[in-house]
Amino acid sequence: MKKFRIKKGDTVYVNSGNDKGSTGKVLEVLRDKDRVIVEGVNMVSKHTKPNAKNPQGGIIKQEGSIHISNVQLVDPASGKPTRVGYKFDADGKKIRYAKKSGQEIK
Repeated sequence: MKKFRIKKGDTVYVNSGNDKGSTGKVLEVLRDKDRVIVEGVNMVSKHTKPNAKNPQGGIIKQEGSIHISNVQLVDPASGKPTRVGYKFDADGKKIRYAKKSGQEIK
């Protein structure tokens, strides 16, 4: 099983692609495809038929997935992109921390 340092709910920085420089919250992690869906990033147009949720039908804008290598976690202390490390706390529980500031990531 692949291990990713980015989880659902994390704030990430997009470091390449058309949306380079933007930040957003991770809505979903697609483990089998090595991709993430980030809020407000890589917006695509989807054509839909009329249904109960959208009785009019038409074109809907929604987030597309981007490769996980194109995003970096945002440091909670400085608000800048950082790498992620792991360490063990006093109870022996594994926690993530920002390598730039050393602060724990919730």
